[in-house]
Amino acid sequence: MSKWDLRRLCKSINATAQPNLVVPTPEELGFCSLVELDEVGDTTVVVFRQERDETAMSTIVIRGSTDNIMDDIERAIDDGVNSVKVITRDQRCLPGACATEIELAKQLMQYGEQTAGMEQYAIKKFAEAFEVFPKVLAENTGLKANEVLAKMYNAHQGPEDINYGLNLEADVPEVMDTMERKIMDPFLTKHWGIKFAVNAANTVLVVDQIIMAKQAGGPKPRQGQADPDDE
Repeated sequence: MSKWDLRRLCKSINATAQPNLVVPTPEELGFCSLVELDEVGDTTVVVFRQERDETAMSTIVIRGSTDNIMDDIERAIDDGVNSVKVITRDQRCLPGACATEIELAKQLMQYGEQTAGMEQYAIKKFAEAFEVFPKVLAENTGLKANEVLAKMYNAHQGPEDINYGLNLEADVPEVMDTMERKIMDPFLTKHWGIKFAVNAANTVLVVDQIIMAKQAGGPKPRQGQADPDDE
């Protein structure tokens, strides 16, 4: 049994893992309502069942005709569980369907136009980076990215029109009110996604500056020797 399985088992029966061979106490042993052998397909598994309503651990068995289907189901379950975990940490949500990204792009573009100097170009490019989200969403649904961006920018003209996102159920580029449709994204997902992307971009820029700061060309020829490139 691996350490991961051992810790998972201890958590499910409220037991304590012992690093040494000693006599455990009743509190360290834990408790399980039922332990039985069962077959899942061609695999024999040991099932630990708890009869109480609230348990610290649960197992989801996925069945499918092919490995690809099971992988898709596993990713969907993993995304759903992670969304619930994020909501339990921070219950704030933002409009989905790329409504938040377009609003950020619009406000950053306006801020860049009001900024003097060379910094305005960096701010505008940062605003254009947020347009990647609706472009990818449009391409995945078979819509034209330029038409989608134009529709969404037109829908976000007013200060209160911040909830309009891309309608994926329409055959043509169309926007919708995401709050009425209850299409929302967790705040922490947006926050950490933007933060990690900005940190990665800053790291690349720092590395480029170090490379560009070095003097171009190879080593200089020694004194008294002719340069082989001049021959």
